[in-house]
Amino acid sequence: MPNILFTNVRILDGSGQQPFTGEVLVQGNRIQRVGRGLRTLPTAGVTVIDGAGATLMPGMCEAHTHFGWTNSKTLDAIQKLPHEEHTLWAASVAKLYLDYGWTSCVGAATPKPRLDCVIRNAIESGQIPGPRYLAASQEITVTGSLGDDMLPHLPFPEMSFGTVVDGAEDMRKAVRMFLKYGVDTIKLNLSGDNLVPGADATTNWMSDEEVAIAVKEAKTRGKRVSCHARSTGSIKQSMRHGLDIVYHASFADEEALDMLEAAKDRIFVAPGISVIIRLLYEGEVVGIDNSQAKRMGYERELEAAVNSMKAMLKRGIRVLPGGDYGFAWAPHGENAKDLEYFVKYLGMTPMETIISCTRWGGQMMMKGGELGEIKEGYLADLLLVDGDPLSNISILQNRDKLLAIMKDGAFHKMPEVGAAQRFARSVA
Repeated sequence: MPNILFTNVRILDGSGQQPFTGEVLVQGNRIQRVGRGLRTLPTAGVTVIDGAGATLMPGMCEAHTHFGWTNSKTLDAIQKLPHEEHTLWAASVAKLYLDYGWTSCVGAATPKPRLDCVIRNAIESGQIPGPRYLAASQEITVTGSLGDDMLPHLPFPEMSFGTVVDGAEDMRKAVRMFLKYGVDTIKLNLSGDNLVPGADATTNWMSDEEVAIAVKEAKTRGKRVSCHARSTGSIKQSMRHGLDIVYHASFADEEALDMLEAAKDRIFVAPGISVIIRLLYEGEVVGIDNSQAKRMGYERELEAAVNSMKAMLKRGIRVLPGGDYGFAWAPHGENAKDLEYFVKYLGMTPMETIISCTRWGGQMMMKGGELGEIKEGYLADLLLVDGDPLSNISILQNRDKLLAIMKDGAFHKMPEVGAAQRFARSVA
């Protein structure tokens, strides 16, 4: 692995400080030196990348990832894809995320029991390209809630989007199975969802006994527990039982906010507001127009989620981008729209949004202090961007604007020699 020097770049380091002109030396898979100004670092024996004023920033972290979602119109369509094709699909999606600058991803659920673990292991062994990845279990749910897709005349568990349990012992067995497969995170569906008739986003489904045993089994083995929790009751339940990652958290009342704030140094929240916004305003692709989406409760939930996230941010709770991408109305590859939504709907500044997908992302990846910022000693996950994300956050949606993508000190995308006056050269 050659030593790389990025020079003549505008460094947006992920710390929150204003960008500065400087140089970054990468040795192996780590950032060795960060210099302010030009020609401050030695060039002997390194490959020099002249950024010509482009922005050098940390790689981004997607906090709510489903490599196994198939850009389908319905949940059951995802599960119907055979295992072999599903594995190939997930591998292609993993590469796509890295193509768009997501150098880290946190798995939020997988449709087949071992799929996330297989993809993570293949990435780590170098069999396939992909981001740093934390593998999740299937969604664990209960009869009648989100993820229970079994039909009376087709009572086959394999056809269900989630793993269905009823009672503490069912839960213990399911969690132990996923731990056996090697997941990093156990995922629980605590609330319903507006996509599920009779189990909308305001409803609560899992018993305290079921949640408690899941957390006990996971944490005994040093694993984290995440949850789908849209309703007020499910958010509070997640905090009572010490869950680590809360997805959605739309209907957070004052008591729920107090509980989240009390745990803010431990927990992460990823609202996934894109799935609401896109269904509300672009749902025609799946036959849901705006009036129908409103009847389904999406306008009400968007208003609640925006208010909840704004309140969380004021309280110092870490809110990260990650939006349930992988459906027909929000396909894989469009994930950086979340950054635009954070600015437009949550009132975050572009700088705050960058911090949420870089520094906080490194912390969510359990690598705080070595990932998500451009600092000496940190892992070299870097993006060279043609433009200024602080003046136009939407440029991060355009992978053509990503001139170079580096993960773990190696280029996934090399800068083009001579493109826009930029060049790479070896110095003996």
